[in-house]
Amino acid sequence: MARQSIGEQFVGILVRAGVERIYGVVGDSLNPVTDAVRRTPGIDWVQVRHEESAAFAAGAEAQITGRPAACAGSCGPGNLHLINGLYDAHRSMAPVIALAAQIPSSEIGTGYFQETHPDRLFAECSHYSELISNPAQMPRVLQTAIQHAVGRSGVSVVCLPGDVAALDAPQGAAQLALVTRRPTVRPADEEIAALTRMIDDAERVTLFCGSGTAGAHDEVMRLADRLKSPVAHALRGKEWIQYDNPFDVGMSGLLGYGAAYEAMHEADLLIMLGTDFPYTRFLPSDVRIVQVDVRPEHLGRRCRLDLAVWGDARETLHALIPLVREKTDRRFLDRMLKRHADALEGAVAAYTRDVGRRTPIHPEYVASVLDEEAAGDAVFTVDTGMCNVWAARYLTPNGRRRVIGSFSHGSMANALPQALGVQLADRGRQVISMSGDGGFSMLMGELLSVVQHGLPVKIVLFNNSSLAMVDLEMMVAGLPPYGTEHQHTDYAAIARAAGVHGIRVEDPGEVRTALREAFRHDGPALVDVVTDPNALSLPPRITGEQLTGFALSASKMVISGGVGRMVQLARSNLRNIPRP
Repeated sequence: MARQSIGEQFVGILVRAGVERIYGVVGDSLNPVTDAVRRTPGIDWVQVRHEESAAFAAGAEAQITGRPAACAGSCGPGNLHLINGLYDAHRSMAPVIALAAQIPSSEIGTGYFQETHPDRLFAECSHYSELISNPAQMPRVLQTAIQHAVGRSGVSVVCLPGDVAALDAPQGAAQLALVTRRPTVRPADEEIAALTRMIDDAERVTLFCGSGTAGAHDEVMRLADRLKSPVAHALRGKEWIQYDNPFDVGMSGLLGYGAAYEAMHEADLLIMLGTDFPYTRFLPSDVRIVQVDVRPEHLGRRCRLDLAVWGDARETLHALIPLVREKTDRRFLDRMLKRHADALEGAVAAYTRDVGRRTPIHPEYVASVLDEEAAGDAVFTVDTGMCNVWAARYLTPNGRRRVIGSFSHGSMANALPQALGVQLADRGRQVISMSGDGGFSMLMGELLSVVQHGLPVKIVLFNNSSLAMVDLEMMVAGLPPYGTEHQHTDYAAIARAAGVHGIRVEDPGEVRTALREAFRHDGPALVDVVTDPNALSLPPRITGEQLTGFALSASKMVISGGVGRMVQLARSNLRNIPRP
């Protein structure tokens, strides 16, 4: 039997776990592994320009496919660059295996050139982080890492010195049984019975849904229909819950809109389904609350709970729906649907007033046209900042589209490298990076990666020459914006120089034509839209102190908050209200 190196065994086990590519930047401590990738069928090395991008790309691929993905960094600074993207993947519950190469094993602990201790450094952003210092640890350590990443939905880190990777692997030790998918979790009968009693005793029930309702859309709708409940969502729940939803009352949180806040606060029972919603000031304090979550550590860490239910949303609802009594009183639901429609009608006025002719271009208008022109199964990757606002308010989910962003970690510069990972997973699917100029310019080198790998990623750049979300935060605090302006840059020209089809748009009348041209282009394209830096967005509920901050710092600024086609959805839902 031919001898195998540790590096070859490492790569072979990744292939057996379903990993199809490793994102990274090559380096000497990685040489035994990258050479093994070169010689192993079924797996590719994806060169990126920065290891942070490698981790973002791997995390996005894992989210879009549901399979484990991998990234790698060489010793010292190389793997340190992974850390921000790994934090994002971990908090997004994306199964990612990260290889952190290490200095020669005999030099660890001596202050050697580029020495760090990645097994310690990555402990906070992973479920498992371990050093392989002896060939006999393989393949058990890698197997354990894979089981943690897949079984607990997050990051595992394996630290491997280059000299150890080049050693012979133990004979006959690589035939392992690997976990490749998570099981479902059903709550105990006692918890289901307790939840049933609470629902039957309540008059007004609101459902608040997060990303944990993925795959449970039909069950949520059946429960809402049975209970005559408004259905609100967090940002990460939007793509799973908002479509085909006659009970929709919008989104709560800093980017929220509609009647979600009211529905949550005027209920006498709030059921939080698959959400670890972090903004406690948007949660009620005088309403009974039940939280259902697959991760028990999430239960009750944001608010006081009257009942904690450990389980998958779908499994929980399967068990619950047949047991609860059907409610007949629609008054609370109908009042919230009407309030939701009224709120959107008021907000949409700012969006509809001459925005098709106004310059600088309203970003809301760009997002609305993008929503109309994008494919029905497009994947949007969204930069943190105001792009989150436009995605939350203008992208219309339909059960086939996906929206991926740094929604839990909140990192800038995520959209382009995430688009790279999504597009490599499916070259035939339309992938659109909604980028702000601040985030885009941070990791702009990945334009070269997109070109190098021949990826037809479409980049829609909201170019307002500022960090607009930081402007908003400063004004809410009563501070004048400072240090947030960028120089005016023609990113379309930079894109063309890099080999990307670049289009510059300064006239709102050209937005639709430019998007259509980019989407038709057979290859990567960037649409650089010069947008209004004063187009900001208010959360659905703000305090008197925040209003004072705006009055002090932005008395002459226009605060706009359109909501695109969601007003049509709200209007259509009013048809469900019985007429007297």
